[in-house]
Amino acid sequence: MKVLDLQCGYGHDFEGWFASEDDFQSQLSRHLLSCPMCGDTGVVKLPSAPRLNLGARVSTGDTGQAQPDAQTASPPEVAMQPQLSGHMELQAVWLRAVRKLVAETEDVGPRFATEARRIHGGEAPERAIRGQATREETEALLDEGIPVLPLPLPPGFKNTLQ
Repeated sequence: MKVLDLQCGYGHDFEGWFASEDDFQSQLSRHLLSCPMCGDTGVVKLPSAPRLNLGARVSTGDTGQAQPDAQTASPPEVAMQPQLSGHMELQAVWLRAVRKLVAETEDVGPRFATEARRIHGGEAPERAIRGQATREETEALLDEGIPVLPLPLPPGFKNTLQ
């Protein structure tokens, strides 16, 4: 299994898992790879170094007891914390929020404007919904006093979010 660091044309970094380098190249050439943030298919592989967990060197020192080598030892609180850059951290927070929104709403698809009006008018049970609406439909709903929040989601968000 190859885990690759990838980036879309808009600078969103993400990870991809592939059976082999050939599998990655095949998917890339067929335009099957897309950014989970924006759906862009202009994906490139970022340079990365493999991480090898070889363990710390151990020396017995003067005490006769095994001690981690000072050059390889690191405090547990540093080793346990993932090091995310600012934009990666923001991306992770956004992904968690969108996953929660998708999990807690009903997808009514292109019937969004109609269903929002039915809920607002008391003709349908009140519940959180999501779906597709044109700009005109969204503006009309807002003019009618029906609160909506446009949130464009890339095509990959229609499936299970990883």
